[in-house]
Amino acid sequence: MNALTFPILRLLADGKFHSGEAIARHFNVSRATVWNALQDAGQLGVEIFSIPGRGYKLPQPLILLDEQTISGALGVYGTTLHIEVQDHLTSTNSYLMKNISTIRHATCVAANLQTNGRGRRGRSWHAGLGASLTFSLLWRFQCGASALSGLSLAVGIALMRSLHALGMTGTQLKWPNDILINREKLAGILIELQGDMEGPSTAVIGMGINLKLPDKLKQQIDQPVTDLASVFNGELNPNHLLAALLKHLADVLTTFEQGGFAALRDEWTQHHAYHEQNVRLLMPDGREIHGVVKGITEDGSLLVTTAEGVQRFISGEISLRGS
Repeated sequence: MNALTFPILRLLADGKFHSGEAIARHFNVSRATVWNALQDAGQLGVEIFSIPGRGYKLPQPLILLDEQTISGALGVYGTTLHIEVQDHLTSTNSYLMKNISTIRHATCVAANLQTNGRGRRGRSWHAGLGASLTFSLLWRFQCGASALSGLSLAVGIALMRSLHALGMTGTQLKWPNDILINREKLAGILIELQGDMEGPSTAVIGMGINLKLPDKLKQQIDQPVTDLASVFNGELNPNHLLAALLKHLADVLTTFEQGGFAALRDEWTQHHAYHEQNVRLLMPDGREIHGVVKGITEDGSLLVTTAEGVQRFISGEISLRGS
């Protein structure tokens, strides 16, 4: 990527027109260099308006992520949490997994633009500049991977607490790793593990939250979605949102380390969108199982009353849908 692309995008973040001449003068480069840098932005999917005589502008003002702003908002949590902001990554999870042996415990990597994010079951996570908050947190556990059942549900509680603190009490959890508003997806979680089943292990906890999805991006998503701009009154600074999320994540992960998901199960159940409701479970072999959700076990498995009686399901490749 052109080294000037994101510095120019930061200049355009005010949502106003900037002439090519003024941008070139600001960076002490030629107008052709500016044009080339913005061509790179277009190839990354960033929409930029260009009008002769007026210059370049983004469709709307946006607030980009900034390491110092996030770290400052962490307060006392800043002594244990480490922040790294990248302008552009294909995937924050992939970045951490690739560098898992060298990155410190409790390091969060966030991207202003993630172009190939991943979700469960091989799905893509669609994001755009200013449209989503995408980040991953690396957390090292002394226990083995076998003891981390229910971790994605615990992470959902941290996100739920953060949104409720902002006044968005209508948000709900969907087993095993989604956040919903009015049954529309607001956020998702993807956790990848490395380590021994019984010895020390490392989790890369990825999260994507829809901030303000343009219609063009919504059309690429194969399920009902919503964003914070549609439900939150007022301006939401993604730097402050990320800091708040990380504080709650640190608290929840500490609780999880001490007592597993069992210590968080009741809180999770209170916010489950499908508790005591009819659901369809889509199995890997194409079968559908219908039943009523009865609860969550201490390891995060879903209990469903079906025609065969009460059955227990682990997340894996199973997809849950409302009936």
